[in-house]
Amino acid sequence: MTARPPSRPTTPDTTPAPGAADDSAAGRSGRAATPRPPAVAPAVAARGTFAGPAAGPSAGASPTRPSAPRETAAPSRAAAPPGPSRPAPSATGSHGVRSAAPLSDEDRGRLLDGAHHDPHGLLGAHPVRGGLLIRVLKPCARGVTVLAKGLRADLAAEGDGLFAGVLPLRTVPDYELLVDYGDTTVTVQDPYRFLPALGELDLHLLAEGRHEQLWQALGARITEHQGVSGTRFTVWAPNARGVRVVGDFNYWDGTGHPMRSLGSSGVWELFLPGIGEGELYKFEITRPDGSRTVRADPMARRTECPPANASVVEASHHRWTDAGWMARRGERPVHEAPFSVYEVHLASWRPGLTYRQLAVQLPAYVKDLGFTHVEFMPVAEHPFGGSWGYQVTGFYAPTARMGTPDDFRFLVDALHRAGIGVLMDWVPAHFPRDDWALAEFDGRPLYEPQDPARAAHPDWGTLEFDYGRTEVRNFLVANAVYWCEEFHIDGLRVDAVASMLYLDYSREDGGWTPNVHGGRENLDAVAFLQEMNATVYRRCPGVATIAEESTAWDGVTRATHHVGPGGFGGLGFGLKWNMGWMHDSLGYVSKEPVHRKYHHGEMTFSMIYAYSENYVLPISHDEVVHGKRALVSKMPGDWWQQRANHRAYLGFMWAHPGKQLLFMGQEFAQGAEWAESHGPDWWLLDPSYEAEPDHRGVRDLVRELNRRYAATPALWERDTDPAGFSWIDGDAREDNVFSFLRFAADGSPLISVTNFSPVVRHAYRLGVPDHVPAWREVLNTDDPRYGGSGIINPGPLKTEPTPWNGRTASVSPVLPPLATVWLRPV
Repeated sequence: MTARPPSRPTTPDTTPAPGAADDSAAGRSGRAATPRPPAVAPAVAARGTFAGPAAGPSAGASPTRPSAPRETAAPSRAAAPPGPSRPAPSATGSHGVRSAAPLSDEDRGRLLDGAHHDPHGLLGAHPVRGGLLIRVLKPCARGVTVLAKGLRADLAAEGDGLFAGVLPLRTVPDYELLVDYGDTTVTVQDPYRFLPALGELDLHLLAEGRHEQLWQALGARITEHQGVSGTRFTVWAPNARGVRVVGDFNYWDGTGHPMRSLGSSGVWELFLPGIGEGELYKFEITRPDGSRTVRADPMARRTECPPANASVVEASHHRWTDAGWMARRGERPVHEAPFSVYEVHLASWRPGLTYRQLAVQLPAYVKDLGFTHVEFMPVAEHPFGGSWGYQVTGFYAPTARMGTPDDFRFLVDALHRAGIGVLMDWVPAHFPRDDWALAEFDGRPLYEPQDPARAAHPDWGTLEFDYGRTEVRNFLVANAVYWCEEFHIDGLRVDAVASMLYLDYSREDGGWTPNVHGGRENLDAVAFLQEMNATVYRRCPGVATIAEESTAWDGVTRATHHVGPGGFGGLGFGLKWNMGWMHDSLGYVSKEPVHRKYHHGEMTFSMIYAYSENYVLPISHDEVVHGKRALVSKMPGDWWQQRANHRAYLGFMWAHPGKQLLFMGQEFAQGAEWAESHGPDWWLLDPSYEAEPDHRGVRDLVRELNRRYAATPALWERDTDPAGFSWIDGDAREDNVFSFLRFAADGSPLISVTNFSPVVRHAYRLGVPDHVPAWREVLNTDDPRYGGSGIINPGPLKTEPTPWNGRTASVSPVLPPLATVWLRPV
């Protein structure tokens, strides 16, 4: 991630003074603030509704409501201050209900102010001397009746929405509540009669930082609890004084839905009966200073479509049909397999398409071109489209811009059925400062380091993660597993690894603190990456992790238990982007051919370190934006020479040791830089366009490169083995020619020779293995089919006993201008 738009401006989190009610528009983007009426029973406007304004629908389509019964809440109301006036308790009510001892002023005030750690200790049913105390909190209700088998008991009003009574019972029955709002009544379950819905094992694993399926413990999960269907809400907020659930189901007023703290775990929990799929929600958090903030769920598995930002209760109904793909994908290690990647920005590949529409077009296009994998730029939810997804707020939710999580599963499934692997960019290096997301989530730095200078990412105006905190590391490790297990992702390309590894990354002298050994390495980040890689490879056979790491860090793709000369174990990645090759080779081809001989070493230098890591050769989105120009536009010369250079470079790239990655639009020589606002210039392939054959020819070459590549083990089987490569002549700088041999595991060879000069070289002698009697041309980027001049080697090239290039035999092909030629044994 070398070039990226800055983060969009964010609005500071405006909160009331300590103890005051929150009037921040319920914390939802796209929703106007709801005026809060006085703390009195509202007038009833119509059946099922109440007088007074209420929050309207969110920006974007509202999900379908579940059919399960649920309470229709009254409009928002302000929480009363501690110690309000209360009506005098009544005498014995129906069925011998006695008045309950009032709550203490402290408990009452904290409960109504959203700052109580144990609302279940005050609300619900509790055995007391002489019966069973039942207390409920129903803001704006006029009356509450307890219903059970053979029982109907009215509770006495205590003011501020509190109702209570002592029933002549010895045990807690399965009861419901009949809530009277004046013109309508609803029958609901009491959320505060339920035991915690999160088990001790989950809490233990959370405390240990070893919950590898964290998404099953935290967030909103539809479940059946104690025989009742509903949604369990859980959130980690250890610094909060109190947490409440807010959503459409309570008009974004959390007064009646405070959560309980589950001890030292820092987790807050509440089971809400009758709440189901599609419900919008957030968490209202009372900070340590008493102010409030309304936050999206960090573990939300579905979100509203930006700019709206509420979380959505989600359940998957997708039935996978890729069992064959999943069973086969781990048969061959990725570094010994064909691996040709088409990088895609989903939102702009075909602007306006949904995930399901993409599932029709994208697999067919990629399969036709012969790529083995697609790589999606980040698909996790992000508020600002101009960040391309690299500033994530919803780490567990595919962006809602193109559909639901199941729609995204459908796309992955379709690609697998077409025989195409799916990689995605994953961004654990930083997150934006939006005040409804992760930044100071519970009032203090939580996901970010405590030190503001250490937390601030100097390049992108974002915050870095605190990799030394157990729960944060667990959040990220589980997130990597989540995408692989829940969405069948085949590989994670980890963004901006270098910015994680170095404490002084983009920081001036004096602007960073050395580690405990006095070094610049971020030891916590190293440990996190090792744990992430080890966990993913253990849990998800066949998945590959790929590092975008731009420095010479030792052992990026070395096993985590193998300690290198620097004293560190390997990071454990499967592959690493070769940023050095990308930079050097693009620098070379951008030069005029007459000057290239002075830069010859920029093309050969990569072979000095080619086997230090398992490399991918990336021509990614970062190389075709922000003034860097599209690939074909980097080339010198007229239009024909630019395309010829483009084709020759691709032929050289596909033959060079390492895997290949090409960004969308470059496969047909788009001349303009990529822009996320409109995507590739597909009109260049319109047959009515005069220059369409020029662009179609380049795309036909990419198809042929991939076809030949997949069918030639010499080009991929020994990418990480020095025995798989041999220079024929790596020093033909005066000719601008590069020639080398590639070998498969069984020794079968392929010759690649590239002429980066604009002149034809007739009978250009090359030393070759003497055991091959003749060679044939299997690819020539100067073929007229691809837009070339048509200088080819039509017949077999017989091996001659003429020593050359240190070998005892040689051949003499013709080398077309600005072209790459591949030769294989006849």
